[in-house]
Amino acid sequence: MKHIKGFKNARILTEGGIARTNLLIQNGIITKLGDFDCDGLEELSEDKIVIPAFIDQHIHGADGADAIDGTAEALGKVSKALAREGTAAYLATTTTESAKCIVKALEAVKAYIEKAPAEGAGILGVHLEGPFISKSFLGAQLPEFAVAPDVETFKSYETASGNNIRLVSFAVEEAGGSELCAYLVSQGIVASIGHSAAAYEDIEKAITQGASSVTHTYNAQRPLHHREVGVVGSAMLFDELYCEVICDGIHLSPPAVRLLHRNKPRDKFILITDSLRAKYLPDGVYPEPGGQEVTVKNGEARLEDGTLAGSTLKMNKAVKNAMKFLGVGLEEAVRYATENPAKNLGVFDRMGSIAEGKLANLTVIDSDINVYQTVRKGICIYEK
Repeated sequence: MKHIKGFKNARILTEGGIARTNLLIQNGIITKLGDFDCDGLEELSEDKIVIPAFIDQHIHGADGADAIDGTAEALGKVSKALAREGTAAYLATTTTESAKCIVKALEAVKAYIEKAPAEGAGILGVHLEGPFISKSFLGAQLPEFAVAPDVETFKSYETASGNNIRLVSFAVEEAGGSELCAYLVSQGIVASIGHSAAAYEDIEKAITQGASSVTHTYNAQRPLHHREVGVVGSAMLFDELYCEVICDGIHLSPPAVRLLHRNKPRDKFILITDSLRAKYLPDGVYPEPGGQEVTVKNGEARLEDGTLAGSTLKMNKAVKNAMKFLGVGLEEAVRYATENPAKNLGVFDRMGSIAEGKLANLTVIDSDINVYQTVRKGICIYEK
């Protein structure tokens, strides 16, 4: 595999902004930024910019594979596909399936993390999306497998994953929701409000217990109403909450994205893809393990009844859309896909920005956010 020693006189998005500088990589770590003897480092063309590699905390699948498939082969395909869009780290995200299916998926992630293959994006852990969700806001999740939050059931999933669950999306208002929220926080796991019918008071209570995130904001959750602001209104009101956003122009209209952005601190806005196995594949019909079929047409993924069923969004496109929809610059939009998810997941000490001492997780793009190279721990995992 190709090892990257660093970059010479390149435009690099550091924590202080875009600067023309040198970057040295040793043993997968950024060891030096600035002026120094840089023989043997790569030189990039004038139109290229080195940015932190993206982190996708909510992604199910790509290239015909999905985390819920529960195999090393599927996880490998997803990992390699994500590298093509500039992503070097992600949470393998499950769906609401049978307990047997979820356990199989969690065991596969555990084995994959232990094997630690160098190819493709690295798996930071699991985003458990379901089964602890509201049947009133299923989205594309299966109703027969939706269950009330339960700490003991979660512990069985925790064990199957090898304690690799990093984020859980669940309905905080359901019976058992408070207990699960408190347990997750005690274990350092992100408690995220998702697929939820929660009212303002439910969310206020959950925040006191440590809930800190909202899953794919606006989608599959109680909407804003003038007599009950629900999950959406609460997401905007509580600065404590990180908010995931599927910025594809399909799940959310550009004005909806702007409304949320205007009402959130800039460090609480997180871009996700929520992509499924159809990403990187042509339009068509794709079966899921639970028996549902997802039809993809013109990049939109829907169930037979028209319900949106994840996306085919690529992270570099999400960043480009954020710049367009919100009128923010490159530095700000990149932050939503790097620094913010890193802080939410508690890994900003080692990734999410370009700084000395951090992992050499880097992406080379042009001004149109096309990806030319993705580097993970100093190893080139994608090159155009």
